[in-house]
Amino acid sequence: MLTPEQVKALIEGVVNCEYVEVEGDGHHFFAVIVSPDFEGKARLARHRLIKDGLKSHLDSNELHALSVSTAATPAEWAAKQA
Repeated sequence: MLTPEQVKALIEGVVNCEYVEVEGDGHHFFAVIVSPDFEGKARLARHRLIKDGLKSHLDSNELHALSVSTAATPAEWAAKQA
């Protein structure tokens, strides 16, 4: 069973992250991801980038469920925090 910290490390291996927060119970995880890699990508493409990068973990059911609640660029995140 994965921990939120392990899922965070997996996400950080997929995209260049400025900020990542992961919460979860070992089966279902929720992530906030801020990455410059999302620049110029639509919301669906951002989520697909993460899910495709974690495909082997999802397919093996090592990572059962991941919900990306926020996938923002650094500028979008800064505006949201202001």
